[in-house]
Amino acid sequence: MQFKKILLTFTTALIGAVSFAINQTHTTQAASDEWSEPVVTLGTSLTASQKQGTLDTLTASLNGADYSTITVDGSTLVKYLNPSGATFTTNSGVWSSAMVQKTSAGSGINVKILSYNGQNNITTITANQYKNAAVTAGVSDANIYVTSATPIDGSGALAGVYAAFAQNGDSLSQSQVTAAQNEMSTLSDITEANKDKDGYSDAQLNNAVAEAKKEMAAKGDNVTNNQITTIVNNQIENNNLTNIITNNQKTAIINMLIKIRDSGALNSSSFKDQAAKVADNIQNNAKDIFNKVNTEENRNFIQKIGIAIGNFFKSLFETVQSWF
Repeated sequence: MQFKKILLTFTTALIGAVSFAINQTHTTQAASDEWSEPVVTLGTSLTASQKQGTLDTLTASLNGADYSTITVDGSTLVKYLNPSGATFTTNSGVWSSAMVQKTSAGSGINVKILSYNGQNNITTITANQYKNAAVTAGVSDANIYVTSATPIDGSGALAGVYAAFAQNGDSLSQSQVTAAQNEMSTLSDITEANKDKDGYSDAQLNNAVAEAKKEMAAKGDNVTNNQITTIVNNQIENNNLTNIITNNQKTAIINMLIKIRDSGALNSSSFKDQAAKVADNIQNNAKDIFNKVNTEENRNFIQKIGIAIGNFFKSLFETVQSWF
């Protein structure tokens, strides 16, 4: 009798464990399937022909694979962009569109601006600015394609990216989204002011910012304003921008990074990794620029001193060694 009770108890427990495992597997699969296909975000102001042209442009790389769509309208802009100081209304037009394709963990954020009928109609925001803003907003591991049927700054596309993540259960922190929008505005203004100066590129600026974020994340969310200032100074020097970035622009970058810290972005375990991957991505896509930045004459002063000291002691050691 006692044996039967034990057997019954064991059987009940086993059935419960199996049921739990099946339920957990089902839940995991459901969550995975929910974000298993790319999402195309379409501006509400597109005409029927523009909408089809936008779909054709954004989904060309899918080779006929499935995707879902969402519409981005003035309300979307108000929700995600106005908290950072934008002045969109629910009646604002939206033309820029995007496709978001989630990728494997650790792959990082990649952004490609696609030409529409042979023309790049994203007039203000660069691919690197999209990447940095996405990291700050909390986006991770995704391929993002952006295009527009008409010349436009590209704000609607990024609002669509935020909306796509929200639709798939990955709601982003509004404080981080606001910091991301401030970041994009700051970097866009600096690039616009310096774009015609010799020795400047948007890639250098965004690489400096991505590397700064990585350093900030390593120090944690208690990184001080003074530490952020030091990080910015070092990154401006490392990216050979010392004689280009003005004091006012440097202050704007420092304040921008302070807002990123205060947004809570540094609390994310993936923030440092995503920022590092964006920096790598920027450098790999602009090797001609960074090969010049990293030449001997462009190394910072401390590096040169260190190399000189090292060479001195090496020469001294070899001289002494020759005496014996």
